[in-house]
Amino acid sequence: MGDVKQNDPVPAVTEETATGATAEIFADIRHTLDVDVVNLIWRHLATLPGALEWVWASLKPLYIDSARRPARQVRETLALPSVPPLSKDALVLVGVDAHALASIRTVLESYQHTNALALVCFSAFLARFGTKQDSSKATLRTPDADDLHVPPGRAVLPRLIPIPEMHPPLASLIYELNGFGEDSDPALVASMYRHLAHWPPYLALIRTLLAPLHDTGELRSLVATTRGLGDELGADLSREISPTAPALDVEPILRAIDRFLRHPIARMTGVCALIARATPR
Repeated sequence: MGDVKQNDPVPAVTEETATGATAEIFADIRHTLDVDVVNLIWRHLATLPGALEWVWASLKPLYIDSARRPARQVRETLALPSVPPLSKDALVLVGVDAHALASIRTVLESYQHTNALALVCFSAFLARFGTKQDSSKATLRTPDADDLHVPPGRAVLPRLIPIPEMHPPLASLIYELNGFGEDSDPALVASMYRHLAHWPPYLALIRTLLAPLHDTGELRSLVATTRGLGDELGADLSREISPTAPALDVEPILRAIDRFLRHPIARMTGVCALIARATPR
């Protein structure tokens, strides 16, 4: 399996220390999703006996083909609150030059791509094996031409900075941002913010955009809507997953997936899209 590290908010196997079948599956995830890093949910599942093998075998066919259309529907139809765009001049004045902005866009586009896929795939998994939960009705909109999703392709992301290595004010800002839109479980810190922690002034500007939407409840409504959309699309997609569960204790696995799905995945699917819309190219 590999060493379990506590630099993450939950026990997780790092990509650097993964061995054997775990390392092989991590490599397959990177290849299949065409991404540079393995998201935390997969690294956490690697700590639960049999979980990584079962879940990846169930969802890989969806990631390859059938989840792409519903994931695109999420990106194109999820109604986002209105936010003012950040200007390039303002970013330059706080030290975010063209090179830094390109790196930030790479992070945002990578997560926008994988978040929507994770939302529909893990929703499908729970629809097949878990207990159906009530969700808010999804709000859809007609996609604009500028919103049409083009997969970003594999790009090298900046190092995922562990929270203990951050200057205390930056760590506090990460925790605050992570709580925006959250309703009950802020402990799972979204990895996207840790990638973006290389540019603290940018995150400070993002805070000014998100704080009012959090205070008014608009971000929580966005998360509830995202959950509902994931449930709706995942229910349809679940028919493509084999209903046979392995001979192991599945309840801890389902609880872990449900926690990730209803909190960081649902939250960041909308919030990342909102940040990406406000960030210039």
